[in-house]
Amino acid sequence: MPITRFSDLFLTALAPMVWGSTYIVTTELLPADRPFTAALLRTLPAGILLVMFSLRFLKHCQWWRLIILAALNIGVFQAFLFVAAYRLPGGLAAVLGAIQPLIVMGLIWGCDQQRPAKLAVWASFTGVIGMAALLLAPGAAWDPIGIAAALIGAICMAGGTYLTRRWRSDLPVLAMTGWQLLLGGLMLMPIALIVDPPLPSLNALQVVGYIYLSLFGALLAYALWFRGISRVSPVAVSSLGLLSPLTAVILGWLILDQSMSGVSLLGLFTVLGSILAVQWASAPKTSRHTAVPDSTTARCTAKP
Repeated sequence: MPITRFSDLFLTALAPMVWGSTYIVTTELLPADRPFTAALLRTLPAGILLVMFSLRFLKHCQWWRLIILAALNIGVFQAFLFVAAYRLPGGLAAVLGAIQPLIVMGLIWGCDQQRPAKLAVWASFTGVIGMAALLLAPGAAWDPIGIAAALIGAICMAGGTYLTRRWRSDLPVLAMTGWQLLLGGLMLMPIALIVDPPLPSLNALQVVGYIYLSLFGALLAYALWFRGISRVSPVAVSSLGLLSPLTAVILGWLILDQSMSGVSLLGLFTVLGSILAVQWASAPKTSRHTAVPDSTTARCTAKP
């Protein structure tokens, strides 16, 4: 594997690993029963900081695309993610989220007429099975609303990953990340204000928890994620998302002394093998640019 591709994959993989750490931060440090407030404080401050730092304003033709991407990657995805988290066991929600690579492959096949590699398809199916072995508890409650929310969330994130790569623009990664976080945070604001109870007086650890979610869980992680989408195939990027629940499980084992059975360990190594197989199958066979040309983007970015 070329050094450049390895470094791109490694930096992109850091994003879902950081997201995996937010589970333990949320459960151990933050006030309970305020999921949308956590999502809002995670995204909006980070978006404001990045937009102010980058000092890049959107052109007229970029607004509608950034709004769609912000909804898919941040606003709508986060809302449905928390609905699923509250109505489903965490393991079932993660298993349903593991279908994202398959959805991305379906989008590329259906929209771009690019048939996915068989190894990538089978490896992604194997990843879902491994995730089920790792996280799915016997007798898990199959709440219809929770399942629908988890599936819609997976579709949103997969669609956002695909369109972020397809709709390339002249915006730097930090500016694009900042605008998506800002717009997504604004979408989450009315939900947080209406649904969640007001925040209580926060202690020092809770303040640190929210700062960690914003600076690391949003600003750093999404910047690395969108950077990876611009450099690595969407299928390879989406499969790295499976590292988020894996990281959460490992941290729970290391920090909270949560036990892992033999079946869980088998599932963990199965998911890791699936991720590696998808990366191998998604490696570029030639040096030519693999992104789909988009004449609309070309016309838009050509304007002064």
